[in-house]
Amino acid sequence: MKIGYQGEPHSYSHQASTELFPDEDLIGFRGFASAFDSLERGDVDRLVVPVENSTTGSILPVLDRLPADDSHAHFSILAEHLVEVRHTLHALPGATLDDIRQVRSHPQALAQAEVALLDMGVEVVPAFDTAGAVRQVAEAGDPSIAALAPPKAGAAHGLVVLKEDVLDRSHNTTRFVVVHVGEPEVNEGDDKTTIVVTFAHTPGSLALVLTELGLRGANLTRIESRPAGEAWSYRSFIDLVHEPGPAALARILEPPPRSAASVLNLGSYKAVVK
Repeated sequence: MKIGYQGEPHSYSHQASTELFPDEDLIGFRGFASAFDSLERGDVDRLVVPVENSTTGSILPVLDRLPADDSHAHFSILAEHLVEVRHTLHALPGATLDDIRQVRSHPQALAQAEVALLDMGVEVVPAFDTAGAVRQVAEAGDPSIAALAPPKAGAAHGLVVLKEDVLDRSHNTTRFVVVHVGEPEVNEGDDKTTIVVTFAHTPGSLALVLTELGLRGANLTRIESRPAGEAWSYRSFIDLVHEPGPAALARILEPPPRSAASVLNLGSYKAVVK
């Protein structure tokens, strides 16, 4: 089986993919769009992509790509996985913290260490990937440039660690999901489901939908509203924790809440708690 992820070897997405699929072929992609396109074409069988970080919130380019539309296949979530993110500063051998004037990394990583990097007084430069930033620093050969990346990423390119735990919040964790092409399935042990809801144009429809889901036994652990297909229209991504199995999920989603214009199931899976 071929597993796709966004980034290069030694990135956090590569780490998540390795932990989930240690014996499968892993294929990295430069961006999320190319990763999803590869899945849709059948070049890979699964994608491992980040959807949420405990410091910076949702990964919006991934979230927006999950629902099907007229031009894309239906993707569904098979599993979730948590990775503790401990950013480390990597630089050329012989460089010191006082030498560093510029730090490169993925925009998400830079955002998760925004205050720490501001305190260092460095220029931040976005890169397409954390591990890719390490490669850029090695290729540049400039002791004033460092990369913010996973702890083990620098050694593969001959870099050294200048500083560990460059973070704004110590709990920094990224939630990944495994995605495939196809309709969602509900197994007996699945106790978490992600849905996308659009609401009727009536007063209080959002509150009424959330209340009805709660009364049916769902614990709503996350809600994120995003633009939908038309200007100034929105849809909400909702994570539900519920009793395991298809019958329990049916009690929550069938019939759809009365104030919901539509409900799309993006997949059911076992909740991971750390």
